[in-house]
Amino acid sequence: MIETADRQLAKSLFSNYALEITGKDIGQIAAARSEISPGTQINIAFLGNETHEQRIEAAAVIRRFGFEPVPIISSRRLKSREDRDALLSGYLRAARPRRFIFVGGDPAMPAGPYKDSLDLIASNIISNYQIRNVGIVGYPEGHPRIDNQKLWDALRRKIELLSAAGCTVEITMQFSFDADAIVEWIGQVREAGIEAPIRIGVPGPADVRRLLRFAAQFGVVSSAGSSRSTGFLSPTSWARRDPSSFLPNS
Repeated sequence: MIETADRQLAKSLFSNYALEITGKDIGQIAAARSEISPGTQINIAFLGNETHEQRIEAAAVIRRFGFEPVPIISSRRLKSREDRDALLSGYLRAARPRRFIFVGGDPAMPAGPYKDSLDLIASNIISNYQIRNVGIVGYPEGHPRIDNQKLWDALRRKIELLSAAGCTVEITMQFSFDADAIVEWIGQVREAGIEAPIRIGVPGPADVRRLLRFAAQFGVVSSAGSSRSTGFLSPTSWARRDPSSFLPNS
């Protein structure tokens, strides 16, 4: 009975997954395209050792194969407003992305004027490029270099700015190895009145069964995707939470 329930929940979880690719590895999408559902969201990583041209070409390939390119924009890697505009304009010309994910990025020192994704969102990027769907990042286990209260303040401020600009917002969690931390963090998000859909990152495939039991416990009937190259599940779409359950958010 448990195995049957697991299989049924797995089918639901993996029915609307998201993948992630780098510019250098875009050939993997070409090789695997027959195995990927049409319209699948494929996030484009922003690595420090890749060029804008590689990122833009990746988006064009993803669109050409019938999938949905979702560029990740690393705020701290942008060298200037002109650098930002060249990247955004290139993406729009090549692939017409419907959603962007804004992150701070790894560099200890910003390469340009944006110290974090809040800075980038607070610039004129939303209005200038008529962006209507934005992803931001959540940290269920905190951040090694950012105070937890600052993370919460920034999350609320991003939601406020994006909502005021007429954007839909989706929160993508950093990969987490702690199911309890995930549950607690989602509860805090909902208790704070934030109703944006949430995608969680979880360890993969050895812990898929644990994920399924965790999802079943909270009534999740959403989606997940796996990255064959890393062995991790990519962010899973989770939605509105009340004190007793997780329910899909339309």
